[in-house]
Amino acid sequence: MRRFSQRSYLVTLSEINITPLLDLAFVLLIIFVITTPLLEQSINLKLPTGGRPDQHVDKRNVRTVEVSTTGVYLLDKQRMGLEQLTARLAAEFRSNPNLIVYIRADQDGPYKNVALLIDGCQRSGITRYSLRTEPTK
Repeated sequence: MRRFSQRSYLVTLSEINITPLLDLAFVLLIIFVITTPLLEQSINLKLPTGGRPDQHVDKRNVRTVEVSTTGVYLLDKQRMGLEQLTARLAAEFRSNPNLIVYIRADQDGPYKNVALLIDGCQRSGITRYSLRTEPTK
């Protein structure tokens, strides 16, 4: 009694087994889905409550500046110093006079950081800015 097949010659496999390839693709997909939200660089801010609901504003005219409690400034999620930030805002204001600066500052942070940013905006001629808050419930 033979355990193996009756064929004595070797048979070459002419088909590719794609199961391991699919397993690898699904694992990579899961890794990318999990890590993509972690790559977004932002500051964890606690905004003060109050204010009115937003009016309709063209998103192309808005630049968002975030100010942390330690004095770190982010312009559209890119970290930069105050001088570089105001220079970049001034350049954008020269090319787009409808520019609006949204200022998101932590409620527990020192007011000095926000005041320096507003002063830099005013020196650059930017008069349209908004201090962002959490809506009241």
